[in-house]
Amino acid sequence: MTFTTIVIGDELLIGQVADTNSGFFARHLAPYGWQARQVITVADNARQIEQALNQALEQTPVVLITGGLGPTKDDITKNTLCHFFGGTLRHDPETEANVRAIVAGRGLKLNEYTLSQAMVPTSCRVIQNRCGTAPIMWFERDGKVVVSMPGVPYEAETMFTAEVLPRLIRHFHRDMAIAFRHCVVVGIIESALAMRLDEFERNLPEHIHLAYLPQPGWIKLRLTGNHPDATALDAEMTHLNDVLHDLLGDLIVADNDLTLSAVVGEILRRRNLTLATAESCTGGNIAREITRIAGSSDYFIGSVVSYNRRVKESVLGVPAEIIDRENVVSEPVARLMAEGVAKYLNTDCAVATTGVAGPSGGTPDIPVGTVWIAARVGNRTITQCRHIPGHRERVIARATNDALLLLLNLLTHNDS
Repeated sequence: MTFTTIVIGDELLIGQVADTNSGFFARHLAPYGWQARQVITVADNARQIEQALNQALEQTPVVLITGGLGPTKDDITKNTLCHFFGGTLRHDPETEANVRAIVAGRGLKLNEYTLSQAMVPTSCRVIQNRCGTAPIMWFERDGKVVVSMPGVPYEAETMFTAEVLPRLIRHFHRDMAIAFRHCVVVGIIESALAMRLDEFERNLPEHIHLAYLPQPGWIKLRLTGNHPDATALDAEMTHLNDVLHDLLGDLIVADNDLTLSAVVGEILRRRNLTLATAESCTGGNIAREITRIAGSSDYFIGSVVSYNRRVKESVLGVPAEIIDRENVVSEPVARLMAEGVAKYLNTDCAVATTGVAGPSGGTPDIPVGTVWIAARVGNRTITQCRHIPGHRERVIARATNDALLLLLNLLTHNDS
């Protein structure tokens, strides 16, 4: 099954706003065997919108539209779709009730422009947007489906996941059961993993597919199967998942569709361990990733953002003479930061980072992108130096990822 995403808005074409919705749709539809054929970006222009719709409907059975549904005069998507699919605009009492509830909940005053969101095409099926005032509109023509959603990423993502995706699956897969199995793999590069699983993949039945979803330093594997018999499919998927475990052994560190921080969190919770972070160049980003996981308070105690050396010395106990002798970006400082925060916050585990995120501050000996990372579990501390190319945000993101990987490596190869 293929689909097209049309993103509407002048602000997208001038680079004022980046499109994130199309990628979100693609990631969430891919597990069900759907492929994005194209993404079309158009201005708030009726002719361009209709041209994009005609092109998309010629090539794919599903078209997802975001943008242009606001209450202002330049938001013309609703009127354009009404003209394209026929019918007239009608007042929808349920949509009006939703609009009033959203506005009241935000402590705002309702005006006639916002209330106009309750006017919807007679040719569509309305799906209430519980995150905003612009309703979602579902159109059908000749067996094909067009769904128009708000452009605001929070609204589009939330409502797509809660309402649109389940309806699409039911609409196009009424007689087909779909099942998934996930696992997280570390300690092997993608090409080596593919070689190890070559025979496994070649022997998969046609209705089951293995996907590689690589991330920096780790890989997520996803088995996707579809079959009319749900019970038989579930048994088959469970068997194949067991075979994967036999083939990969300790390379598999988690069995669920998890992020790296969630994998670390599951191990910490299972082993009843606590964690703290000491962050310099990452500025609290590791703590942010950890605390994005619901329930992380079970194992995460806190963080010391020791951006200035005075904090490293006075809070984490890093001796000034070591910083002067070794440099603040060095293996001994990273090690002492991890040990210091574990002692200061009384935790079983710790990670620490110290580096040069850039764009300035580098030297010939310690260039921009140099990051020392330390991870501690029990009484064992390991360190790693990374040289990360790219801009400041990339250095911070990769250092965060590598710090979690180093901790994961120690957790899975530590007997303490």
